[in-house]
Amino acid sequence: MAHLGSGRRRLAVPVGLALTASLAFLPSAVASAAPLGTTADTAAAKQTTGPKLSYVANLTAYGTAKQAKKAIERAGGTVVTSYDQIGVVVAHSQNPDFAKTLRAQRSLFVSVGATRTAPLTAAKTTDEGATQKLSAADAAKAAAAAQTGQEPLEPNQWDLRTIKADQAHKINDGSPDVTVGVIDTGVDDTHPDLAPNFSRSQSANCVGGVADTSEGAWRPYPDGSDHGTHVAGTIAAARNGVGISGVAPGVKVAGIKVSEPGTSLFYTEAVVCGFMFAAEKGIEVTNNSYYVDPWLYNCKSDSDQGALVEALTRATRYAERKGVLSVASAGNSDHDLAADSILDDSSPNDTTPGPRTIDPSTCLDLPTQLPGVVTVSATGDKGLKSYYSSYGLGVVDVAAPGGDKWQVPATPDANGRVLSTVLGGGWGYKQGTSMAAPHVAGVAALLKSAHPNATPSQLQRMLKSQATKADCPAQVYDTAGNLVDAATCQAKWGQTGYYGAGVVDALKAVK
Repeated sequence: MAHLGSGRRRLAVPVGLALTASLAFLPSAVASAAPLGTTADTAAAKQTTGPKLSYVANLTAYGTAKQAKKAIERAGGTVVTSYDQIGVVVAHSQNPDFAKTLRAQRSLFVSVGATRTAPLTAAKTTDEGATQKLSAADAAKAAAAAQTGQEPLEPNQWDLRTIKADQAHKINDGSPDVTVGVIDTGVDDTHPDLAPNFSRSQSANCVGGVADTSEGAWRPYPDGSDHGTHVAGTIAAARNGVGISGVAPGVKVAGIKVSEPGTSLFYTEAVVCGFMFAAEKGIEVTNNSYYVDPWLYNCKSDSDQGALVEALTRATRYAERKGVLSVASAGNSDHDLAADSILDDSSPNDTTPGPRTIDPSTCLDLPTQLPGVVTVSATGDKGLKSYYSSYGLGVVDVAAPGGDKWQVPATPDANGRVLSTVLGGGWGYKQGTSMAAPHVAGVAALLKSAHPNATPSQLQRMLKSQATKADCPAQVYDTAGNLVDAATCQAKWGQTGYYGAGVVDALKAVK
């Protein structure tokens, strides 16, 4: 299963990205695909007995979608969709040599890679595991403690007070002209706390790589995850006298479902579709509380993984050019994303993982470590880095409340996790960097509401400059709840590896 909650290191722009949004892959392009004329090529194209896999093929600046389609079909594949704006084609094939055959055509393809190691299977659903639901007794305690102007469950929202969102709401709840796209497991727009702010026209199901905008396609699977719904509530649950309040309760929220049924895995073709859909639908901020499966870290030196990095870089860059700020979680592995090496023992997670030691400067957590993406670490009620949160000096941009069961707040429920919306019209608790990122996305939406002409890079600079500075702590909690020395926290350039530029501030965003 995907880790729902996954820093950013700047990358050199790949060769294929030298093209601009206006550089279409023209039919009159100079170079053309080399024909598959050799006996070896013909034999490779006929091999269609292998497992059916999904691929991304990244075109050169001279390649066209028409040429790519012909080359893909000759190699025993079929085109699923083509994103001509960024030169990325999604294809399926059962030819074991499919990627190898296309990579040989260097005038047409920069890179080609399989997006998974497990074959495509029929849709199915399984249980995702239980969320800690809000009990009726705790709901009653919160309602009894609520003050005038608060939502019934707001006394339990220590996280809002941490970033001064409760004070910000007295000035500005955010503009309905701003939409945050939740790229996730789907959003339940029928939830009473989400329905008032939900944008159907900007929602879709991108699983498989093609956007399905039919009614309800964006909702979680019947037995699916409530992850995306929980994230959406943190961002924009309405101030309507029901349940909780979001960080930006006046903005719109959209659901862009990208997780596979049954496994909740997030594959590249779906995530590329999510970013492209957000860009074309005028979404201003996207929240990305996941990592792209099946690799926890994608090594650019690997032919398959390198192609995934290329495709996703193109998609996020395009979205940024179209005015989208992307926010992503740093991950729940307690990894130092600025370390010289990291042990990755969970990849690939769709077949059989095996241990490998990677260099996080060249093997990237996607989309977290892509250029232009805001990387978020998690904190608890005491302001300490959450015990599970990954970190990294120069990688983490800002921090936000993600919850920590060991950092117990003085709230009616005394629960250190984050309370938000869940399936079935209820509310429940989760913790993770998945819960930290939507706090930042909400603050970014408040900033965009106050500064409607701000670019994504300007919004990111404001998030950092307005953040409440946080020094390296003396101690933090470990997995067992023990206080231990915070020896892994480094500080430089006015930032720390645990908190980046600091904890985001909603009040400053609206002033």
